[in-house]
Amino acid sequence: MTGPRQHPSEVTSRAVERSAGDLATRASQRMEEHLRWYRELSAEERSQVGLVAQAGISQFIAWFHQEESHPPSAISIFANAPQELTRSVSLRQTLDLVRTVVDVVESRVENLAGPGDEQLLRESVLRFSREIAFAAAEVYAGAAEARGAWDARLEALVVDAVLRGEADDSMQSRASALGWGDVADVTFVVGSTPAVAGGAVPAVDDLRRSVRQHGVEALAIVQRSRLIAILGGTREATRVVEAVADCFGPGPVVVGPTVPHLFAAGRSARAALSGLAAAAAWPDAPRVLESDVVLPERALAGDPPARRILVERIYRPLAAASHAPLLQTATAYLDSGGSLEASARALFVHPNTVRYRLGRISDVTGYDLTSPREAWTVRIALALGRLAETPTLSSAARTTGPAGVLEETSKVSLATS
Repeated sequence: MTGPRQHPSEVTSRAVERSAGDLATRASQRMEEHLRWYRELSAEERSQVGLVAQAGISQFIAWFHQEESHPPSAISIFANAPQELTRSVSLRQTLDLVRTVVDVVESRVENLAGPGDEQLLRESVLRFSREIAFAAAEVYAGAAEARGAWDARLEALVVDAVLRGEADDSMQSRASALGWGDVADVTFVVGSTPAVAGGAVPAVDDLRRSVRQHGVEALAIVQRSRLIAILGGTREATRVVEAVADCFGPGPVVVGPTVPHLFAAGRSARAALSGLAAAAAWPDAPRVLESDVVLPERALAGDPPARRILVERIYRPLAAASHAPLLQTATAYLDSGGSLEASARALFVHPNTVRYRLGRISDVTGYDLTSPREAWTVRIALALGRLAETPTLSSAARTTGPAGVLEETSKVSLATS
């Protein structure tokens, strides 16, 4: 516990008061000589730092001269400093500034202190410098907290815009403020929110911190029961997500396709969200899966982009005139339950021909019919492709809906009876 404060003599008080300008000048000179970061500041920033140093010296003189034994309140030193100064001058550099001013004052103690006041002046300088250090920490903590809260709001707005597919000027401005204006290779990731103490904020912070350990940028929010992340700067998003999967809650974590930039992330978001909704249809699905892996489940759940991808990726290449035997072989192989011999008999070819065509199907579509899951995916794609090429049925379903289809069927029945 600090004892009662001793008061300096009138001689010392007047000497310290008269030295304000000289101390500020000496402090600026010493900063110029010994602090490289100070020399690299712009003229405006150096002026602002100088004002802070002058304010500190003035506050010390006012406190040193007062008779009351109140502790020094150094927070007012930073009151007039612009908030932007905390971005150009770090807390460590501010402490360098405090140390420099203290050194200057201590070097002048013998000249400023009256007889017997030398030790008192040194202790007063050290006590006041401690208060300045605490005040600086408080200023920087407040600035970081305000900046973090503002960034969190911007982050939520950007992710929400991606979810709604609104890549407008306001989103671009907010993304640029977050440093995402030029981030390439962007991937949308979604999973459940983990049950952690403190709610959403620790979950988001943990995910963001874990992702950055892999050199990847991340925007993250909690939306109801979902933990959503947008990863940027990597084409290996699945590998990164597998490494940080523990940051998500139980259940699947779905990784959307990687797109060139943030303003195309809506496509990745729609695919990932559709994949998360459809993943329940695959009980043996891996913990982390790409949205394309559950294309058949997404198609069955009524996702138009998934249906279109399956048709374009599988059916249309096989239905091309140059690949007609491949479509016939795929159909026969699937209908035979994956039997080479049965397929060969149905096609009137040798089993080796069927085996060769299966390899060609894999080359053309990227799907191996000898794999049960990939064979099921191809079967769904072929069914969707044939439905898409049935104009009468598909147009009736689009224009009249299920009830209209039943009505059309009834009309056909009556006409034929």
